[in-house]
Amino acid sequence: MSGHSKWSTIKRKKGAKDAERGKLFTKLIKEITVSARSGGDESGNPRLRTAILNARAANMPNATIERAVRRGTGEEPGVIYEEVLYEGYGPGGVAVIVEGLTDNKNRTVSEVRHIFSKHNGNLAENGSVAWMFAQKGVIEVDKNAIGEEELMMLVLDAGAEDLQDGGEVHEIVAPLVGFEAVKQVIEEKGLSGQAALAWLPQNMLAVESRVVEPIINLLEALEDLDDVQKVYSNFDAPEAELQKLLESA
Repeated sequence: MSGHSKWSTIKRKKGAKDAERGKLFTKLIKEITVSARSGGDESGNPRLRTAILNARAANMPNATIERAVRRGTGEEPGVIYEEVLYEGYGPGGVAVIVEGLTDNKNRTVSEVRHIFSKHNGNLAENGSVAWMFAQKGVIEVDKNAIGEEELMMLVLDAGAEDLQDGGEVHEIVAPLVGFEAVKQVIEEKGLSGQAALAWLPQNMLAVESRVVEPIINLLEALEDLDDVQKVYSNFDAPEAELQKLLESA
């Protein structure tokens, strides 16, 4: 299982907490709004279509989705968000990428820098970490909806690169150029799930057990920031250590 999958699994296990805080809807609304700048028609805007599908998978009301689209197209007044990307290092020297949407870059970089510092990490220069990752399309499909072998045949024929174990879900990894084709096959099969572009580590960094919890604490603190959308890391840790953390959460 990849480091991306491990972090995704941990987030899913703690998803109820995020939902209670309204964090998930806030992030989804921001993504819809930014995506709609390129056009409010889903058929001609793949990023918007993906954002809306993710929102529906999270049971977001249609009225909320439509309002977010109108704000993005300028039909309704609203906050203008800018995309930001930060790179840094965490405990044990693990690499971290932070994606965000903000209406105040100075505020956001200050908050991100503070979190890194507080958790024994540091914000790094642009380009210092991104080269360790590759941007891919990732689609999550509930394991109860389809078997691994059937799904593997389906997505590999459509152009996917890999099918990984994401705990409660299958994680389909696709190249950027084939992402839309794989998503279309999944939709035509009647399957649903979260889909997004993600920064996947090209090589994993094994860390000592003592720094696993500090790493998780850093990633959680970053994702808890209002301006942060997603966080990625290249850490690799023993399954037993991660399970112990989940059980104590």
